[in-house]
Amino acid sequence: MVTKTPGVGSVYLGAYKDKAGDWLDGANTYRLHVPPNAPVKQFWSLTVYDVDTRMLIQNKEQKADRSSHQPDLVKNADGSVDIYVAPKAPAGFENWIPSVPGKAWFPYFRFYAPTEAHFNRTWILPDIEKVQ
Repeated sequence: MVTKTPGVGSVYLGAYKDKAGDWLDGANTYRLHVPPNAPVKQFWSLTVYDVDTRMLIQNKEQKADRSSHQPDLVKNADGSVDIYVAPKAPAGFENWIPSVPGKAWFPYFRFYAPTEAHFNRTWILPDIEKVQ
């Protein structure tokens, strides 16, 4: 499933802490900025999981992921994408995954058929940042 060969398989990146080094908390609002031209032949996906159960996060919206192949994904003018993980959708931002206050969570960012730019690190995914 995981490969180091460009153009095949998949690569998973995970995190439990934000850019500041704090644990990801369902009561807070976070943003992941996905730069343009993600190094994938197929698509990328951000999926949020519950730390306690290690299963998809359970929320009333029944939404646990955003991915580049979803037709309603909103891109920035430069082709980048901002994804928010928060208990409430930030005003004006459609790329939202609902979190649950009181629940810790962790994401996997998946590259499906990752290309050379991932392996040689010419394309870097920034850390998740807490939004104040």
